[in-house]
Amino acid sequence: MKRILALVLAVVLCISLAACGGTEEKDYVIATDKGFSPFEFQDAEGNIVGIDMDILAAVAEDQGFTYELQYIGWDAAIAACQAGQADGMIAGASITEERKNNGWTFSDGYYDATQGMAVAKDSDITGFADMKGKKVAVKNGTMSNQYAESIKDEYGFEVVTFSTSPDMYQAVTGGQVDACLDDTPILKYNIKTGELDMKFVEGTENEPAQYGFAIFDSSKQELVDRFNAGLKNIRENGKYDEIIAKYLG
Repeated sequence: MKRILALVLAVVLCISLAACGGTEEKDYVIATDKGFSPFEFQDAEGNIVGIDMDILAAVAEDQGFTYELQYIGWDAAIAACQAGQADGMIAGASITEERKNNGWTFSDGYYDATQGMAVAKDSDITGFADMKGKKVAVKNGTMSNQYAESIKDEYGFEVVTFSTSPDMYQAVTGGQVDACLDDTPILKYNIKTGELDMKFVEGTENEPAQYGFAIFDSSKQELVDRFNAGLKNIRENGKYDEIIAKYLG
């Protein structure tokens, strides 16, 4: 009788776990950045939203796969992929030869972006010519970081690195640094929506680079192939344009 009762309880437990999603497994684990609006950020209800998130969801729906999202930050997303704790990352990552040489495998590009400079609203800085002896904040390991390093000697400014965008922005508005370099669409979007109490310095942009979905393990190539196939389809059926218009107009 006890054995029968135990069996019944085990069956009930399994059914309960299945109903709650406790035994559900996702096809992939995808890591992403934090606070990188309009590409990935938390809305007022705590949902993770943004261009990257909508593109990933549309591609997954088109290709028929599921995924678990890790909203963990830029450095942590890279580390998770390199350690095998995530299958890939989508985080506004610019496609560069240097990254390819360092083990990144990219999808086709899904967005063209430049980097540019923003300063506090009351700043009298109007361009790089005003930056001699000043401090410029960047997020560690990004294209903006590389951009700043490439021009710092020419304009005579100091580069200060941060691990997250919010910390970098706070340093500008708080007066710890004089300016920041970041992806132009991110800066302009956040300034436009009032999230950043700064102003964009026109004329400071570099040449555009494409964002790509990335993996760090060749055995995950199928994921990149599925992303590329889905991206092609959502571009052709108009879904991609809808996503961009939703956030950038």
